[in-house]
Amino acid sequence: LIIPNQHCESTSSLPLELDLEITKIKRIIIDALYNSYNCPGVSTRQHNGPDGGQDVWHYHLHVFPRYENDRLYKLDQRATTPEERLPYAQKLREYLQNQD
Repeated sequence: LIIPNQHCESTSSLPLELDLEITKIKRIIIDALYNSYNCPGVSTRQHNGPDGGQDVWHYHLHVFPRYENDRLYKLDQRATTPEERLPYAQKLREYLQNQD
């Protein structure tokens, strides 16, 4: 997730300067996902307004590594625990720290 500190409800209320900064960060994260997870694809997702599926009223952008048949949008998946996600977060953090 990319979440700005400044409160903006949705894309339409996002100042252009902040939108550009988020785009820069998105590109860094996408590169990091490709390189740290060796994923063949990446998806981004962001919702605006009730009819657009927005249910959190603070702008945020999801960035997902994607794999063939990963079933990302299937409803029969189980939630993972923070402990299960930790190695992935550490791998991504390590990649990003080595990019300075």
